[in-house]
Amino acid sequence: MNPATAHTPDYRERTAAVAEFFATLSPASVTQLAEFYAPDACFKDPFNEVQGLQAITQVFEHMYVALEAPHFVITRSLVDGSEAFLTWEFKFKFKRFDTHTLQTVRGGTHLQFNAQGLISLHRDYWDAAEELYEKLPLLGGAMRWLKARANS
Repeated sequence: MNPATAHTPDYRERTAAVAEFFATLSPASVTQLAEFYAPDACFKDPFNEVQGLQAITQVFEHMYVALEAPHFVITRSLVDGSEAFLTWEFKFKFKRFDTHTLQTVRGGTHLQFNAQGLISLHRDYWDAAEELYEKLPLLGGAMRWLKARANS
């Protein structure tokens, strides 16, 4: 065995473990983020840009406070060296607006792993206007009107 590659993480295996973790994420398992994220990891999505495990943990804890039954369905994963891209559907119900309709946001996540196989960068990509704002009562009507005007 080549000593230079003896301790290289299996990034496909790590990506599969991360995908499984997010597919089964719950309020109780948020405390296990340290098994997947480097202490100084960066996280960015359309609403948050934070650094550090504690701040990332707070983002996911808040998700359970703000939404009813949020969960991820991982639909695909691609791995290239120490980087991965996951596509997913995020399903939830609003707690304050339309509390009965199951909402779905479709997006993707770019992950970069460090030499220890921990996530150093987590960047989520999804269209907040189409996937979320258009579903809100007052803002949704305005967003749909603007979209129709832009497309005409």
